[in-house]
Amino acid sequence: MYCAGIDIGSRSIELVVLRGSEIVSSLRADSGFAPIQQAKKLITQVRYDRIMATGYGRHLFECSFKAPTVTEIKAYAVGARFLFPNVTTILDIGGQDSKAIALNDSGRVSKFEMNDRCAAGTGKFLEIMAHSLGFTLEEFGQEAMKATEGVHINSMCTVFAESEVTSLVAKGEDRRKIAMGLHRSVVRRSVGMVKRVAGSGLMVFAGGVARNPCMRYLLQDTLNQIIHIPDDPQMVGALGAALLSAEAP
Repeated sequence: MYCAGIDIGSRSIELVVLRGSEIVSSLRADSGFAPIQQAKKLITQVRYDRIMATGYGRHLFECSFKAPTVTEIKAYAVGARFLFPNVTTILDIGGQDSKAIALNDSGRVSKFEMNDRCAAGTGKFLEIMAHSLGFTLEEFGQEAMKATEGVHINSMCTVFAESEVTSLVAKGEDRRKIAMGLHRSVVRRSVGMVKRVAGSGLMVFAGGVARNPCMRYLLQDTLNQIIHIPDDPQMVGALGAALLSAEAP
C-alpha cells in the first residue's frame, strides 16, 4: 500500500509517499496564491492509496479531497521520531512559524510552544532581513559566518528590525556583522522556546531554516550540544503525516 502525507505550509508544500517504511516519492512546491491547486498538482504526480494532510492548509485540503488531517505538532513528532528514534526535543523553524516540541520516552508529545502570531524568529523574518542587506536567502547564513562579531539588534519585530538594519547600513556598519547579529537574535528567541519546553537529550532541528549554516552553528554553540538535522529538514511534517496515514484503520 502507498501511503502519502502532505504538509501544506504558508510558504511551501511538501509531499512524501511511503510503501511500508520506504520513502518512494518526495516532492515540493511553493504554496503560492492557490495552495490547494498547487497541492493538487503534486498529488497527481504520484501513486497513493491513502493520504493525510498537515500544515496551515490541512483543513482546506480536507474539504477538497475528503482526507484526514493531523496537527503539525503531532506530524513533526512522528516524523522526527522515525528519523531519529531517540529524539526528545524538536525545534522546527518554518516560513511563518516556529515551534519547540518535547517528547516523552514513548515518543508522544509532552509539551510544546509555538510562535505563529507574527513573523519574528521565522524564515520570513530572515528572508526580509537578507534582502534588506542585499543578500539572497542562500547567501545570508554563509555571509553572517564570515563576521568576527555581531551587531546587537534591539527589535525582533520585522518592521522595526528592518528599519534598524537600514539605519545601521546607512551608518556604514559591516553588513556581515549585522547579519550575524540578526541570526543571534533569532537563535536567542529559539533557544528560549526550547528551554521552556524541554530538558536535555537528543535534539532535532527541522524546517527550512535548518538549511541555514549560521543558524545550525549558533544553535549548537548556544545550547552546547550536537543538533541533529535531517537530510531534508523540510520534509519531516509530510513524512509524519504519511506514517500516520499508514497507521490509520
